[in-house]
Amino acid sequence: MKIAVLPGDGIGTEIVAEAVKVLNALDLKLEMETALVGGAAYEAHGHPLPEATLKLAKEADAVLFGAVGDWKYDKLDRALRPEQAILGLRKNLGLFANLRPAICYEQLVGASSLKPELIAGLDILIIRELTGDIYFGQPRGRRIASDGLFPGTEEAFDTMRYSRPEIERIAHVAFQAARQRAKRVTSVDKANVLETFQFWKDVVTEVGQQYPDVALDHMYVDNAAMQLVRDPKKFDVVVTGNMFGDILSDEASMLTGSIGMLPSASLNASKQGLYEPSHGSAPDIAGKGIANPLATILSAAMMLRFSLNQEAAAERIEAAVKTVLAQGLRTADIFSPGTTRVSTFEMGAAVVRALSSY
Repeated sequence: MKIAVLPGDGIGTEIVAEAVKVLNALDLKLEMETALVGGAAYEAHGHPLPEATLKLAKEADAVLFGAVGDWKYDKLDRALRPEQAILGLRKNLGLFANLRPAICYEQLVGASSLKPELIAGLDILIIRELTGDIYFGQPRGRRIASDGLFPGTEEAFDTMRYSRPEIERIAHVAFQAARQRAKRVTSVDKANVLETFQFWKDVVTEVGQQYPDVALDHMYVDNAAMQLVRDPKKFDVVVTGNMFGDILSDEASMLTGSIGMLPSASLNASKQGLYEPSHGSAPDIAGKGIANPLATILSAAMMLRFSLNQEAAAERIEAAVKTVLAQGLRTADIFSPGTTRVSTFEMGAAVVRALSSY
């Protein structure tokens, strides 16, 4: 089982190191090779996704990814910014389905900004389409407007688009995931305004007819954003487009108390995947040893489950994480009175120790 390890920038190197430590503690034959990506790769090779890194990722069974980005690269040409590395990996690996579970652990109910009764037992799976929508639609750019409210002035434009196959395949992922859960899918759109999402709604409805055992409902994105904080446990599986999924999954992450707890998986048709925490590179805290590695460690568990077919090992990691939380160990982002504050390294070491009980 070959894993490409791409720590990236900022806290990426720190949190990935702890996930690798946990993986090494398992009794598995894992071949892990590390490469540069993002700003670190730009500094060394002049590009955020060097050919050698891309080749390694393509040949691996899975990619364990940290985070990319730093404010110091904001003035670079867009094609050379660190964030282009993750977009390039998604495109070249054909990663179209992003799975982001939002689970509120019993021990962290008090860390959420919502009332405990609203989020206790929360377990949502947000499935975001990754390859279409306004992020990739053509045409895009800037020009001098020839019509509209202000003809003759400069304007910028991006195109929202989806094809039937793109919607069908992400819908199948959602319905199949729902069959393993509470058999409920909420499709989020803006069909009342956007033709793209009326098309989305129509296609998802058609695919849903192939899953008569799964209940399907549709919700406008503005209502979905509101319901996530009003009554989050009404959701089970949420499927939506690229931009709406980007926003809603970050909103859902805060229901759990900290984005530092949220893993994610991005999969292609053959279940090769890229696994990363939902948070970014956080350059403001890089090198301080205070970042929460649990999202990355839980991403490694998802990697074992979805790409490497190692369900038992995945469950061991998840159980170990629950154990360290039950022991009251907390990094700075989830610390509260009565708990013990630990460093990034100490949290990783605690998970490794807890593994021996499972």
